[in-house]
Amino acid sequence: MPTAYTDHPDYGYERDFIGYGEKGLDFQWPNNAKIAVSFVINYEEGGERSVLSGDGVSETNLRENPGTATRINERDYNAESEYEYGSRAGWWRLFRLFNQHRMKFTLYAVAQAIEQNPEVARRCVEEGHDVASHAYRWIDHHNLSISKEKEYIRNAITTLKSLTGYAPKGWYYGRPSPHSRTLVPQVYSELGEDLIWASDTYADDIPYWIDLPYESDTPTDAAAAAKGCLMVPYSYDCNDFKFHVAGSGFRDPNGFLTHLKNAFEVLYAEGEEGRPKMMTIGLHCRIIGRPGRFAALRDFVQHVAAREGVWVATRTEIAEAFRERVPYQRGVR
Repeated sequence: MPTAYTDHPDYGYERDFIGYGEKGLDFQWPNNAKIAVSFVINYEEGGERSVLSGDGVSETNLRENPGTATRINERDYNAESEYEYGSRAGWWRLFRLFNQHRMKFTLYAVAQAIEQNPEVARRCVEEGHDVASHAYRWIDHHNLSISKEKEYIRNAITTLKSLTGYAPKGWYYGRPSPHSRTLVPQVYSELGEDLIWASDTYADDIPYWIDLPYESDTPTDAAAAAKGCLMVPYSYDCNDFKFHVAGSGFRDPNGFLTHLKNAFEVLYAEGEEGRPKMMTIGLHCRIIGRPGRFAALRDFVQHVAAREGVWVATRTEIAEAFRERVPYQRGVR
């Protein structure tokens, strides 16, 4: 029996345990690529919790030294400096690597963070990388009112548009509220902008469509047809944040490299069997940008570059290719 969030019908989504089933989905990536590889750089430095931003505390998540006691209304300069390393040094190390290999990545851009260092957005646009939204602030949105969350969504869209010249085509929160899946496409529609994809899901190895509850009464004529929302799954397992997860994370860079290679080879083999897949690698400037870890990423990039039939693409490129091959049909998986 499907279950949904029932406080309001516009925010309730049925669970799908079936997906594409045993046979999978019959489609092809451009040029019959066996695998689409998506490198994602999370740019959060300057958008995290801080006393200067009115949060009353410094950020404790995804830090080298998370055990520091939380101090109320007192700046933690050590915590702040860890994030500053990401924007000052780690970011440029990652940026150079992908440019050297002519690989395009997607930037999950926290808008307030990019405001602190607009050069990041400018250089991404110049090099053809994809700037997507990672919200306006890198905070937990669970307790925000609907009106406040919509305000934050609007701020993220308009800020990134002012810095890049276009509204972000994709969205990833990471810490959404139960309302976020509905509010994001709603705000895009209100602003007259196009949301091509969303990534707050981990449910598959290829994109899939979902129906939006508030479109249930939309007329079926072509001019006013429901748009649905294309979900492009993100990855927690192939993600450098697990260096900062005690007990279940990566203990050393070699473990990270081995995990990435194993995932790539399994998905690549499935693509050779006629079931093309997508692989997402989640990165953070202040984590993988550290020299001791960076070498593992460099080795994996070289591993990918040496293989035939690999399409390294932005998430918007992947979404657009999928939308062309698998158009949305309301009520159809």
